[in-house]
Amino acid sequence: MAGAIASRMSFSSLKRKQPKTFTVRIVTMDAEMEFNCEMKWKGKDLFDLVCRTLGLRETWFFGLQYTIKDTVAWLKMDKKVLDHDVSKEEPVTFHFLAKFYPENAEEELVQEITQHLFFLQVKKQILDEKIYCPPEASVLLASYAVQAKYGDYDPSVHKRGFLAQEELLPKRVINLYQMTPEMWEERITAWYAEHRGRARDEAEMEYLKIAQDLEMYGVNYFAIRNKKGTELLLGVDALGLHIYDPENRLTPKISFPWNEIRNISYSDKEFTIKPLDKKIDVFKFNSSKLRVNKLILQLCIGNHDLFMRRRKADSLEVQQMKAQAREEKARKQTFFQGTQPSILQLFSKDKGWRVTRMTLAT
Repeated sequence: MAGAIASRMSFSSLKRKQPKTFTVRIVTMDAEMEFNCEMKWKGKDLFDLVCRTLGLRETWFFGLQYTIKDTVAWLKMDKKVLDHDVSKEEPVTFHFLAKFYPENAEEELVQEITQHLFFLQVKKQILDEKIYCPPEASVLLASYAVQAKYGDYDPSVHKRGFLAQEELLPKRVINLYQMTPEMWEERITAWYAEHRGRARDEAEMEYLKIAQDLEMYGVNYFAIRNKKGTELLLGVDALGLHIYDPENRLTPKISFPWNEIRNISYSDKEFTIKPLDKKIDVFKFNSSKLRVNKLILQLCIGNHDLFMRRRKADSLEVQQMKAQAREEKARKQTFFQGTQPSILQLFSKDKGWRVTRMTLAT
């Protein structure tokens, strides 16, 4: 009897000690994952778990994004997950996305998983026309995307119509010309055939090297007004702050590079940009929403921090990652020497980090 009571007490005690949890769904560019999170978890606890699950070490580019009343927001690392203004209906959903962009993808993106996530995100932005891309560049980018997915071109395998179900070009580009899908496929395939020998990661990096030269690449745009009430757009990116006419997102009216800005401050709804050169006028602007102001400030701080970081020697962690990446690349090149194209194609078709659903109890 005493043993049964002790057993029940032990079970009850164990039950009470188990922390309450809630379910979170994380959506990446090509995967969905679910985690059971403790109620006390802060944003950093969840973010670190996602990065560990993905095997991602270049964490400084990424964040967990959610939406509040049509306004984008990012999970704060030092704030409890459930203290954010998110839906409390489970699973609570966040999107794991690049928040900050590199100045030079080839130099800065070390891990294949980092390159892959950037490739998928930038490709989607181009196809969704959030980044303007000229027609010729669109076709060239499409050919690298095909190389990344299908491997080396083989006319006996990649026959007419093999791209029929692929979304490869922005609709704006397709609508510019009176060309059939077959004609577009022929043009893309002509470039695709030139990329023989490039593994998936190499094709994805070539894609990013072209995309990063597009004017709208990596720019976050916000509707603002200057102190005269004129409607403008603010662009925040890796290089600085840019002011645009609302009808022209390609060419800024004025730019403030990070190394020429002395101070950025905001009070209530008004931002002030103070240039280092005191002969240049202070620029003041405001937006209509406090949430947007907070987002602008976050992006300014984060982009400026990375701007300064790039101009210093690599940390020990980054040096180690680069050394590992070089070793891995050399290993792959050795492995593929003398292999048949079919093996290369098999490797290129590998979905890598694709997971339809991953559930982890922590």
